[in-house]
Amino acid sequence: MAEASGAWQTFGEKMIYDSRWVRLALVDVEASNGQRWDHHVVHLDRIAIALVVDAADRALMLWRYRFATDQWGYELLGGLVEAGEQAATTAAREAAEESGWRPVGEPEHLVTFQPLPGQVTAQTDVYLWREAEQVGESTDTEEAGRVEWVPLSRVTELAQRQELLGAGTMVALLYYLASRATAEGRATEQQ
Repeated sequence: MAEASGAWQTFGEKMIYDSRWVRLALVDVEASNGQRWDHHVVHLDRIAIALVVDAADRALMLWRYRFATDQWGYELLGGLVEAGEQAATTAAREAAEESGWRPVGEPEHLVTFQPLPGQVTAQTDVYLWREAEQVGESTDTEEAGRVEWVPLSRVTELAQRQELLGAGTMVALLYYLASRATAEGRATEQQ
């Protein structure tokens, strides 16, 4: 199907609820089949995530509780991008605040994605660091949890046990592992 034949048209947006954390809108849309209605859309601010991987092939994560899903699990560190702040700066700042570990060196942009594009706007940017230094304890008391260096070899097991919380954590880890495997495969082919 050509892109133009599947495109939807929008005719305006009416804000229903607006706060610092979430905005809910009704968007007047017409689908490619000609039907027109008001579609609910949730707008979230941009999110930045830090994936810090050490020399022992472990990722820095926070074991914590999330009340909305009544679930304990591991999350990568990150948060909402503040006005005027670069996403990589946010990821590094949030990592230090939430864990007491500050990423070292230049970040590598790993991936950008929208976790639920049918109803939610929430651009998520993931940055990779391969080193961090401990600068103290967590200073973010709202993000209370247990800081751990989790072996990447456990990612599949943790995903199966539903102990990786959120699309940001899942996408970042699986993308990193898949891209690493692809790079290793290319290196093997060139030998």
